[in-house]
Amino acid sequence: MGHLDHAAYGWLTPVLSYVMATIGAALGLRCTVRALAATGPSRRNWLLTAASAFATCIWTMHFIAMLGFHITGTEIHYNVPLTLLSLLVALLVVGAGLFAVGYGRDRGRSLVLGGLTTGLGVASMHYLGMAALRLHGRISYDPLIVGISVALAVVAATAALWAALHIRSPLAVAGASLLMGGAVSSMHYTGMMAVGVRVTPSAQALPGATALQFIFPLAVGLGSYLFITAAFVALSPTADERAAFASASASASASVSLSVSATASGPVSAAGSGPVSAAGSGPAPASATAGPRPPVRRAEPTR
Repeated sequence: MGHLDHAAYGWLTPVLSYVMATIGAALGLRCTVRALAATGPSRRNWLLTAASAFATCIWTMHFIAMLGFHITGTEIHYNVPLTLLSLLVALLVVGAGLFAVGYGRDRGRSLVLGGLTTGLGVASMHYLGMAALRLHGRISYDPLIVGISVALAVVAATAALWAALHIRSPLAVAGASLLMGGAVSSMHYTGMMAVGVRVTPSAQALPGATALQFIFPLAVGLGSYLFITAAFVALSPTADERAAFASASASASASVSLSVSATASGPVSAAGSGPVSAAGSGPAPASATAGPRPPVRRAEPTR
């Protein structure tokens, strides 16, 4: 049996994988909260963003942790198509779970179904990623520990979906994200404890790509995607902020309308509001206001 080292770089890869899982969980939760507060196409778009955030963080966490996985006596390569398939599986199953919760009428039933689907999908992503390993030897698994890791994945996924349904405040989301990051990381390392490797020394070149050739660049790219998505979510107004903005806009429009109406019905013409002097201020002189004078009679001369 080959000696397995799950943290060849010390605490670096476990801590980085936990941080990535926590960031992705926080981002996915915020997007799901936005989705549940939205309707129509907006809800669908937020759920898609949440699914991509959750799936990307889980996949990136897994392979960051795998960067620290070494086996004495053999190199480790990765089958590229299988590795990409594991990412696609994560996207599909997490999306299915979130849409079940986002559009389900019976929240309790949708939560159980979505948690089970998502948890099994996360476990499938993990073991597909492990199946992508290429090394000189044979990998075996302890069925009991595998079962425990799958159960942890289902519990973590159900807890994540429950949090998405019930948690609204940013502080609560932060706390839930820390717990979820720990749950996802625990599932990964529990699954890795089930692994046993019987090394067969060989000078033959291994197929596939090394971790630094393929996994590291892809993880960096997905991490950048998460950063951009986080910035987008942070800058996008919430439903309450949109409602407040719409209310303020309506109030401003009403004020402008009243002002325009008052201006239109203000000063009137001289014909309708009494006489006005030529200078425009004060009453007109008497000669202008009195009626026509009677004719003046001249005295006839006396003869």
